[in-house]
Amino acid sequence: MKDLIKIEVNENQEPIVNGRELYKVLDVKTPYTQWFDRMKEYGFTENIDFVSLSQNCEKPQGGRPEINHAIKLDMAKEIAMIQRNDKGKEVRQYFIQVEKDFNSPEKIMARALKIAENKLNVLQLETIQQKQLIGELRPKADYTDRILQNKSLVTITAIAKDYGMSAKAFNKKLNELKVQFKQSKQWFLYSNYQNCGYTHSETVEYKHKDGKIDTKMNTKWTQKGRLFLYELLKKNGIVPVIEK
Repeated sequence: MKDLIKIEVNENQEPIVNGRELYKVLDVKTPYTQWFDRMKEYGFTENIDFVSLSQNCEKPQGGRPEINHAIKLDMAKEIAMIQRNDKGKEVRQYFIQVEKDFNSPEKIMARALKIAENKLNVLQLETIQQKQLIGELRPKADYTDRILQNKSLVTITAIAKDYGMSAKAFNKKLNELKVQFKQSKQWFLYSNYQNCGYTHSETVEYKHKDGKIDTKMNTKWTQKGRLFLYELLKKNGIVPVIEK
């Protein structure tokens, strides 16, 4: 009588039987769906005593998915008794023995340990996921914290280096994003950014090779401007190397 029909457990740790396997073991001649509909008339309720399932079957000419059912053990015992034949009696006795074994102290303890193990695995997974999320967010915090804590001015070359770019490529990108424009070989902010406190400029003297003295404007970015660039570039899919 051992392993007469496979017994599984549902998510509530209740023993269940595959409807079609039970049908085969009972050697029923009526088509499965007709037989099961007749069994339901004995007072069984869907989603309480059984759950309807659909499963794909390989049929030569296709067709609809095959209907099956997950039946709780109490319902399976009654169905076996309803058959009123030797096979039904044998199956019912088998289910009674399965139920005794299922409710033995050893099996109850084993299920309790399994549930505890599953909960522990879930907690461990959640912890790992949280650590990864924290790890992914940390570089951003490190970079923005560095910006906010630093009160000094910074050159465009230094900012470009944070992104793994040259100053030339970085300036070109800011030009594409309509942050600045070039005139007389110098970069200037567009008017909508000029009064935001993003840059600080000063005029400095320099000497040409021929000894001629000339002046140029030396522009550096404030930490407020650096943070503005960070948010703008991030919106356009560009992040510092530290965040990659």
